Amino acid sequence: MSADRDVLVALVNREQAIPATAWRSFWARVRGRELRAGEAAALVASLSTCPPDAGSLRTMLATLGEHHERPSEPLPGTVNIVGTGGGPRTFNLSTAAAFVAATIGARVVKSGSRAYTSSCGSIDLLEALGVPLTSSYAETEAVVRRHGIACAGSFVYPRELRLLARSVLPLDIRLLGRFFNAFGPWLAVMPVTAQVTGVSDPALLAPFRQLARDASDRRVTLCWNGTGVDELVSFEENVVYDGAEDREIHVAPDAFGLAAGTIEDLRPAAGDAVVSHFLDLLCGRGAAAAIDSIALNAAELAVACGAATDFASALAAARDSMHRERPRQLLERIRTPERRSQMVTQ
Repeated sequence: MSADRDVLVALVNREQAIPATAWRSFWARVRGRELRAGEAAALVASLSTCPPDAGSLRTMLATLGEHHERPSEPLPGTVNIVGTGGGPRTFNLSTAAAFVAATIGARVVKSGSRAYTSSCGSIDLLEALGVPLTSSYAETEAVVRRHGIACAGSFVYPRELRLLARSVLPLDIRLLGRFFNAFGPWLAVMPVTAQVTGVSDPALLAPFRQLARDASDRRVTLCWNGTGVDELVSFEENVVYDGAEDREIHVAPDAFGLAAGTIEDLRPAAGDAVVSHFLDLLCGRGAAAAIDSIALNAAELAVACGAATDFASALAAARDSMHRERPRQLLERIRTPERRSQMVTQ
């Protein structure tokens, strides 16, 4: 059997680790637009329903990025927050946390995607807010140095992913493409020294733990809880796993005086109210559980990148920053001029 067919056979049979030669051959055929009918859909569907073993997954990610432009070096003291999606529908908690974290000393490079399972993905929200996405690593560095936060555009994702998604057509990528969202935290080539990834599906924890331990270019922190939300929440005990130290810590609501609540407090706004709801949350206006969940995630970002030494002080700083409306002021500064002029009406 030829090497370029080994990837699909191995994924279907689940009988062997998939070597780098097989992945390289497959990605070469993706770049050359040489896939046979149905191959792209078969690969994406297989990866979406049952990910391969950790070794094959690590090899897949390594070979996928081999032809991608890379930053010369990570930006010191920077962190990315990105979840796996899935789980209950919530407002864009990680995006809110990114802006809050940037006001308490963290340097944030935010990646994200359009909505797959939600009504409004992080990229959809940023566009609605008028926040420009960067188009290169040089621009990303410049924006981070100026504002403390940059929202990276699609250039951080290897070209093979876009070609693979197009090859799935005319099938709806949202039906087959759970893989793109779930593995998004590992697919983007980000110029950061730390990454915080929320996991909604417990089945992903074993391979993600291995990837976090193996990561050599950044410190990876995973977090999860019993709600299935792919961020930290104020009303449930959360587990935070540090891949660099191979250890877990439990973040209990009582330990930090976090607001009680339910998943209903994190529900997204409907329709045209998405933007105004998000802006209110940045100013600390909304359900107490929503505000504290944002602050908790912002605190984790600050700790992950070394801008804070402990949860308690970072949490207090995040709450104070929202009370003083600093995240919204930051957002206003980086909005496009035409959207900045509309701020007073929102």
